[in-house]
Amino acid sequence: MASACSSMASISILLLSLSILFEISLSVPPTEDVHDLLPTYGFPRGLIPSSVKEYSLSEDGEFEVHMDHPCYVQFDDLVYYDKKIKGHLSHGSIVDLTGIQAKKLFLWVPVTGIDAASGYVQFHVGALSETLPAEQFENVHVCKSNPYANYI
Repeated sequence: MASACSSMASISILLLSLSILFEISLSVPPTEDVHDLLPTYGFPRGLIPSSVKEYSLSEDGEFEVHMDHPCYVQFDDLVYYDKKIKGHLSHGSIVDLTGIQAKKLFLWVPVTGIDAASGYVQFHVGALSETLPAEQFENVHVCKSNPYANYI
């Protein structure tokens, strides 16, 4: 009889635990789209193109964005997005950035950081930088596998 009571108590505790876990999981909001997350950090939605498969952001600001495939977007310059983009995100600043390159003249240069303030976005390439109007990045652009698809 003591064994039956012990089993019933174990089942009751298990059911209670499961119901609490179920309630907790319902109260967690769904993961945001990375494009909707960017403005909360002061960046325009279109800084990252449309082909994002998933992303992660830790409490200390470390992030990874996984794209469906490497691709290109034409802004003022042609920009290459690798399949994985990594960096450290804080309000108005991305540092230690990897996975994005811009074509300057005939060279591909790695974008190592991005700052956003007062309607402008500043891209860092080592010690150099270029500032562009943020409105260029308001819309989420379609990522193309072939950078010259519009010219063929």
